[in-house]
Amino acid sequence: MTRPSSDGFVPQFTRFALGSPSVDQVAVEERALSLARRSIKKGAKVAGLKLAVAMMDLTTLEGKDSAGKVRALCNKALRPLESDPSVGTCAAICVYPNWVATAKQALEGSPVKVASVATAFPSGQSPLAIKLEDVRRAVDFGADEIDMVIDRGAMLSGQYAKVFDEIAATKEACGTAHLKVILETGELGSYDVVRKASEIGIAAGGDFIKTSTGKVQPAATPAVTLVMLETIRDHYYATGHRVGMKPAGGVRTAKQALHYLVLVKETLGDDWLTPDLFRFGASALLNDVLMQLEKERTGNYQASEDFSKD
Repeated sequence: MTRPSSDGFVPQFTRFALGSPSVDQVAVEERALSLARRSIKKGAKVAGLKLAVAMMDLTTLEGKDSAGKVRALCNKALRPLESDPSVGTCAAICVYPNWVATAKQALEGSPVKVASVATAFPSGQSPLAIKLEDVRRAVDFGADEIDMVIDRGAMLSGQYAKVFDEIAATKEACGTAHLKVILETGELGSYDVVRKASEIGIAAGGDFIKTSTGKVQPAATPAVTLVMLETIRDHYYATGHRVGMKPAGGVRTAKQALHYLVLVKETLGDDWLTPDLFRFGASALLNDVLMQLEKERTGNYQASEDFSKD
C-alpha cells in the first residue's frame, strides 16, 4: 500500500484491477440460486444458526439513538438467548461515533467488538479531511473497527485512483482498528462495477469488504455477495492474504443467513466460517435466528414479542 503524505492523502495510485474479469450475470445469479436449495439437516442447521449469531454485528444507526438504547443492544449482544447458554455472544456492536464510548463501557471485559461507521456515513459526501477526522475521532473514542463508505460518484465516473486513495488514507487513519469498506452495491449498477470496487477496496487495504450501508435498496443479495466472495477468493489465490466479507442490509431471516453461510463455504471454504472473516450486518436478523433456535430446542415457536427488539 502506498503511504499517505503529511496531510493524510495518498497521492500515488498503484496498479490494481485494470484487467478485472467481466462477470457473467446469468451464471452468478444461477449459482447463487442453486446454493440456496441446499438441504441442511437438523444438527448442521443448529450449528449454522449458532455460528450466524456469533457473526452478527448488531447495529443501530438512527437519529433517535440514545445511551439507553445502545446499552440495551450491548446487553443483547452479550446474552442473545439467556434460555440457552450454548448460544454465545455476537461479534460486534455497530454505532455512530458519538456512542462508541458508551458501548465500550457496557462491553468492557467481553469479546464483543465495537464498530463505528465513519467517513460521512452513509453518503460519503464530505471532503477527505473531514472523513479522516471522523475516523480518528471514532478510534480515539475506542472503536475496534471502522465501517467506511466509498465515494460512489467517483467510482461510477471512473475516478478509480480517488477511490483507492481515500480507502488507503482511511486505513492509515484507523491505526490498529480494522477497516470494513462499504461499497453500497445497490448504487453501483452492475456486477462488473461491484467486482472492480471490491478489488479496489482490497488493494487499498480493507480488512473486510461490505455490501451496503443498509440505507439504500437493494442492499445485500446472494448474487452480489457471491461476486464479492469470488473477488476475495481470487485475491487469496494470488497473494495468500485473507480478506473478510460482510453482507449488510436485507438479510432478515434464519433461512437467508444459512444460505449465506453456504455461499461462503462453497466459495471460500471452512477457513472463512469465523467471525474474524465473515460478518452479518444485522438489525432484524437476530430475533428470527433466536426464534428458530428455540424451535429446534423446544419444538415450539415463541412469539416474536418474547425477544427484545433492541
